[in-house]
Amino acid sequence: MNQSHREDDDQIFEPVGYDFGFSRRSFMQVLGAGILVSSTVGSALAQERRGNRGGGGGNSAPTPLGSRLHIGADGIVTVLTGKVEGGQGSRQQITQAAAEELRVPVEQVRLIMADTALTPDDGITAGSRTTPSTLPAIRKACAAARDLLAAFAATRPEGRPITYADLAKSEQSSEQFKKTVPADVRLTPVSEWKVLGIDVPRPNRRDIVLGAQKFPSDITRPGMLYGKVLRPPSYGAKLTDIDLSPAKAIDGVVVVRDGDFVGVAAPNTHVAKRAIAELARTAKWDAPPHPSSTTLFRHLREHAKGGIPKNALAEQMKSTAKSLKASYDVAYVQHAPMEPRAAVAEWADGAVTIWTSTQAPPRVRGEVAGAFHVAPDKVRIIVPDFGGGFGGRHTGEAAVEAARLAKGAGKPVALRWTRAEEFTWASFRPAAAIEVEAGLDESGKLAAWHFVNINSGRASIDTPYRVAAKDVQYADTDAPLRHGSYRGLAATANTFARESFMDELAQLAGMDPLAFRLANLDDPRLHAVLQTAAEKFGWSADARKTTPADGRGIGLACSIDKGSFVAACAEVAVDRSKGEIKVLRVTQAFECGKITSPANLASQVEGAIVMGLGPALRETMVFQNGRVENASFWKYEVPRMKDLPPLDIHLLDRPDLTSVGAGETPLIAVAPAVANAVFHATGIRLRAMPLRLPPAA
Repeated sequence: MNQSHREDDDQIFEPVGYDFGFSRRSFMQVLGAGILVSSTVGSALAQERRGNRGGGGGNSAPTPLGSRLHIGADGIVTVLTGKVEGGQGSRQQITQAAAEELRVPVEQVRLIMADTALTPDDGITAGSRTTPSTLPAIRKACAAARDLLAAFAATRPEGRPITYADLAKSEQSSEQFKKTVPADVRLTPVSEWKVLGIDVPRPNRRDIVLGAQKFPSDITRPGMLYGKVLRPPSYGAKLTDIDLSPAKAIDGVVVVRDGDFVGVAAPNTHVAKRAIAELARTAKWDAPPHPSSTTLFRHLREHAKGGIPKNALAEQMKSTAKSLKASYDVAYVQHAPMEPRAAVAEWADGAVTIWTSTQAPPRVRGEVAGAFHVAPDKVRIIVPDFGGGFGGRHTGEAAVEAARLAKGAGKPVALRWTRAEEFTWASFRPAAAIEVEAGLDESGKLAAWHFVNINSGRASIDTPYRVAAKDVQYADTDAPLRHGSYRGLAATANTFARESFMDELAQLAGMDPLAFRLANLDDPRLHAVLQTAAEKFGWSADARKTTPADGRGIGLACSIDKGSFVAACAEVAVDRSKGEIKVLRVTQAFECGKITSPANLASQVEGAIVMGLGPALRETMVFQNGRVENASFWKYEVPRMKDLPPLDIHLLDRPDLTSVGAGETPLIAVAPAVANAVFHATGIRLRAMPLRLPPAA
């Protein structure tokens, strides 16, 4: 498989890399007359990445006010943002922020999101960056519009109220909106908030409830055909021969072959499936050997580039009073969104418009432009609200595939991935192999800390605990599956290993896990969430002194990521005879600075906990001979309603601190809290995710 390309510590991008050839004629059409300066799409994207770090900052150049918002003659304010809505609530939050600064009801604000022909480049929707990066930009633009209204009002006769509709009709307003948003515009302080910081309904709630909301898989165009793509039988397989004629003979079917890409466009999905079946019947493949999930972690360690980093503190470890080392493994998992990838592509006059589900519209525009060797302004990406991303929508394979089929068919084409395609050909959360070693001094304090993450990344790799000496490293390796960003990404694996190991060290020191953490912790914000979670949960050091006889146990964990702080406590019931772990309750405390939208934040935390429980207890990709063996919800079991425990969530509001994102961090403490609770219940240390109990004796 392709190696991942890391452009940030907490984001992974791995585009498929489609390239549909480059004739001399198309080459000259792109360049036109003049001097040739050779470059590559990859280089251009690399320059873009250095500017925005992949996390959502987007174009940092001064923004004209008119590119951020429009005021209609009816007083409706339309706000434009490059961010997307994939169920995380950004449409609601951004609308609130705009209404706050404009001093208008939320009903007076409309939002246009993620249309590369209309909206500013706000970067990708990832890395929990909407709140700290995009919200301030929206607020500044709206505050600038508010100041324009105030200045306009000062020129009008007193006693008559002035509205945004009046401003829109004024002759000088169009010139004012061409100016850039002032950097020093005054934002409404927290103490004066009227709309931000409270709960408001989701703006498009009526459409969602009535089924009128158009998701990417609902988009239709006049004369549209339906596409399917021929997939290899296994990872890395190369097409060596194929007979296209049986598929071409089917009435209404257009067959497209471009290098290794083979697909069809047909009058309906049923016919498209028939045509693909004919193509699959005649296709011949060369399939290379491929590692399996049963040998995954050995493979990651054996293929670490440069070898597994050595412990630079080995000599110091020898001088500590007590020391311990352990290995942890975290499996590949899928994003499992409700809506699989979907795209509709339509070409006209050498330009293509694509409606698709992606978290990175500008990036996908670049992928499409690169694949077809056209200028980026010939590609328009429109992103309707879609059914879940979780970091899995950074690349544009479905968009590129739909565009190639539409180009070959000469008509608009809709491509909707199946669930099996989503589970097999989308990217995965990277697997991790982690090595940890630490030493304690005579008083039970951390004296030396060695931590190595192989493959999954550096996010939250550093320890938040006070330690005299530390050696924290990351090692790349030969990853057998195409992996990419995921909610919480490497922070989940690193927190699982660190917080599980902290419990092991607490046992080595003869201390309660909570007391041990507090004794080695200086950060007041992490201290606050840890204390809050423990108090609300009813943590008792006495309850941890002995292994319970009824199979119940309690555990805790805490962590920092994306500038926010989380602590979780869990109670489990373990049935050794059945090999079952049931989570009975979870208490979590979370702090992300000043809360801008309480109900939406609570939903984010709840969803993150549920999403953390799945990979903790049973989600894992099973693959053999280059084939995924559990590519369905029947075999790949995400949490069901019956699996969900009562959730006791405590949000710490900090009006004195800047608001940061909250979409990811609430996930990362769940798995180690559960693993530590299992140890308390059974005396068995489980060092791999998902947590699997050994057979009862």
